[in-house]
Amino acid sequence: MLAFCVLAPLLDVSSKLAAEDGMAVGWITAARFIVQGLMMAPVVLWLGMSLALAPKALALIFLRAFLLVFSTFSFVSGLTVMPIADALAVAFLEPFILLILGHWIFGDEVGPRRIIACIIGFGGSLLIIQPSITVFGLMALWPLGTAFGFAFYMLVTRGMSSFMHPVMMQFHTSWAGVVICLPVLLVLWNGPLPQFAFAMPEGITWLWLIGVGFWACLSHMCMTMALGYAPSATLGPLHYFEIVIAVILGYLVFGDLPNKVTFAGIGIIIASGLYLVHRERLKLRDSTSMGANPIPPEI
Repeated sequence: MLAFCVLAPLLDVSSKLAAEDGMAVGWITAARFIVQGLMMAPVVLWLGMSLALAPKALALIFLRAFLLVFSTFSFVSGLTVMPIADALAVAFLEPFILLILGHWIFGDEVGPRRIIACIIGFGGSLLIIQPSITVFGLMALWPLGTAFGFAFYMLVTRGMSSFMHPVMMQFHTSWAGVVICLPVLLVLWNGPLPQFAFAMPEGITWLWLIGVGFWACLSHMCMTMALGYAPSATLGPLHYFEIVIAVILGYLVFGDLPNKVTFAGIGIIIASGLYLVHRERLKLRDSTSMGANPIPPEI
């Protein structure tokens, strides 16, 4: 999980550099899945894994790919106008959304203190979004799409990790993402929407596009493996280290440093998220002491 936190911001840096070089968001998103698929194919062959998928697994793969395509497109759209740390902090509403989804979908018990933590965390995101909307308009809301999409993505990944190897999961998600992206891009590549307009990459832009898929492949492999070995309550605190790396890289590469209000919003989101993790750990401990299964049921 720590490796994911270090590598994932490099994906964001590559995406933002590609966008600054004139690449459309849709093509940056597609590059992620194309490069990731090309990287995973020899690994799958080397391990001698079967490519066969049961109908249920195939449906979940396409669902996982769609959620990741949506999350990637939303986040890269936000990066075109926002600093990396700002966009990532808004996307970190995902743990709060997961909590609410767990209550609605699985009937998980959610006490008033965790509800209050969710409200406070959302208030922290408003400290980041509000000035961004003033400067960049509604484009600043794109990272919210990432938060929702990635929350569902995490639920599906957690469920699939019980019966599918991380390598197979990443490989199949890659080609499914390509299948989802390319028809849309081929239809809209010469249309009026700038997010899908095609421009031939030149020079170092190729490196940025390859980097999008390369860092995505490595980082999400680490996250998928982590989810297969440990419950989310254990991994949660480590995930917030990603914001620290994003702030450092944003400053070193783009000269972006969050202002005081943004830092306050980031601090509120992290504090609220860590409180949710603390409550989850208490719940796990109580469940274990009572002889219950400490691992949440798979979907």
